[in-house]
Amino acid sequence: MRRFADTWKRRLSRHRRLLAIGLTGLAAITSYAALRPPPAPTEAVLAAARDLRAGPLRPGDLTTLHLPTPLIPDGTLRPGSAATHRPLVAPMRRGEPLTDARLLSPGMLSGYGAGTVAMPVRISDPEAVRLLSPGDLVDVLAAPSQWDDATPAPAQTVADNARVITTRHDHRSGSGALVVLATTADQASRLAGAQQGTRLSVMIEPQP
Repeated sequence: MRRFADTWKRRLSRHRRLLAIGLTGLAAITSYAALRPPPAPTEAVLAAARDLRAGPLRPGDLTTLHLPTPLIPDGTLRPGSAATHRPLVAPMRRGEPLTDARLLSPGMLSGYGAGTVAMPVRISDPEAVRLLSPGDLVDVLAAPSQWDDATPAPAQTVADNARVITTRHDHRSGSGALVVLATTADQASRLAGAQQGTRLSVMIEPQP
């Protein structure tokens, strides 16, 4: 009878120790969960859906991302922003949040006539862009990116008498320099098409 009682006591003691260990672990987990800070709130922002060139934004160029609020850059645009009708002044990488600094300022067209738009154009030769100043008149020429020595194709004028608004040199880019031109909507459309697969250059016109 005593042996049975001793065995029962040992089993009860072992179960108590296991129960105590389990309760201690549960208390530690509960304490950790209570001390862990809640997840940071997120906000919906606009970002590049793919690698983008400078120029007008097209349908499908932007997507919506949900980012932690503390990590959102200043000036990031939210879905539904009216500013997305303004052209990009520089290329964007896929997934990069769209900020107001990436878009042409509406004040750039102050003093220009009705129907004038601001069109960013990447010129192949950055040294030629260094010769330009705001107010210059230029013609924009497009030539094939791949030359055929047997039958070279002449450059075509895609925009004439375009006024230089500003220039921008991106030292990280190996693909020329950016010029913002005051053009008509038709010229802007032709320039946007010419930037795909051609090399653009400028010819400076004499001032009237």
